[in-house]
Amino acid sequence: MDFQRIRAGAEGYLPNMTKFLRDLVRILGESCGEEGHTRRIAQEMETLGFDRVVIDPQGNVLGYMGTGARIIAYDAHIDTVGLGELSNWTFDPYEGYENETEIGGRGTSDQLGGIVSGVYGAKIMKDLNLIPDDVTVLVTGTVQEEDCDGLCWQFIVNEDKVRPEFVVITEPTNNNIYRGHRGRMEIRVEVKGVSCHGSAPERGSNAIYKMGKILAELEELNHRLAYDPFLGKGTLTVSEIFFNSPSRCAVADMCAVSVDRRLTVGENDVTSIAEIANLPSVKEYGAKVTMYHYDRPAWTGQLYETECYFPTWVIPETHPACEAMVESYRGMYGEPKVDKWTFSTNGVSIMGRFGIPCIGLGPGREEEAHAPNEKTWKADLVKCAAIYAALPMLYMRKS
Repeated sequence: MDFQRIRAGAEGYLPNMTKFLRDLVRILGESCGEEGHTRRIAQEMETLGFDRVVIDPQGNVLGYMGTGARIIAYDAHIDTVGLGELSNWTFDPYEGYENETEIGGRGTSDQLGGIVSGVYGAKIMKDLNLIPDDVTVLVTGTVQEEDCDGLCWQFIVNEDKVRPEFVVITEPTNNNIYRGHRGRMEIRVEVKGVSCHGSAPERGSNAIYKMGKILAELEELNHRLAYDPFLGKGTLTVSEIFFNSPSRCAVADMCAVSVDRRLTVGENDVTSIAEIANLPSVKEYGAKVTMYHYDRPAWTGQLYETECYFPTWVIPETHPACEAMVESYRGMYGEPKVDKWTFSTNGVSIMGRFGIPCIGLGPGREEEAHAPNEKTWKADLVKCAAIYAALPMLYMRKS
């Protein structure tokens, strides 16, 4: 494996990668509105000589290099979050900026940089004949991840009938290799009351007061959730609160909260619902505990619904995909740190639901995700493209 030649190839494509990323930043592409990103990525793939480029019914773009039966995939979600409070930005988030080392703009780390490195990693493979004869390299630009992580891969596996041997998740990894993360759930807890005139509250039953007791027990539950030595502790937090009341002069007759539940090893949807359902105040007041359901149509109009359960996943350090990624990294950039994400990725479906092994490496940093003044680093784009390019050959030697 001529690592220096691969690294030089990636460095030579930096101007192209920079232009590609800056083009994507200038195109709006929040969840369910990614059409511009999809079409610009398809255009770049076609220009670079991908053997086949497909936009599927959900709006994901799939670019293929090679014709072998064994598929190795590189996934990047191509939707971004919104801008938040504009006064927190020091530059135009949809124009961005470029200097000698950085590229700024919404989505540069989370995670348009990942699709840029993935596309050019495949191009380097083609340039240097690094795709094994029995392998097809697949680069996916996937939609709706920020809204519902993993939904895109439920569609790719179940409807497109594409099942890779393993997948590289190109979310930002802070120049490390990541081999897992906690899962998550979106849970609703709702309690009913009886309204009455606010001048005589004893005639009614206040749902907000009931929820107050439930909230205290939810806060306490967070402290005793399971712990895993690698992924860390399961957590929960209340993220939203809702109520019904006939007026501001009445007792509230409904109160509900949303719970963001992060799942460590050994936790799942059944156990997590049961933990909340069995809280004393939840039982006392007959509160209803349910999982949210996702039902927004994609930019194509395709409606593909799912429950809001996103399973935990971890790959062993001894898995051939992890070992090959470490060897590729080491061959060009020294010894890597192997770690985990704090947030969640499409791996919740790829490995969490379908058992398809995942390994993570992507340009940018986790702390840039969803933050104002988001940026990524040009050196990261080059590094990831080079490491991606060497990976299939190294993996095939180990598998």
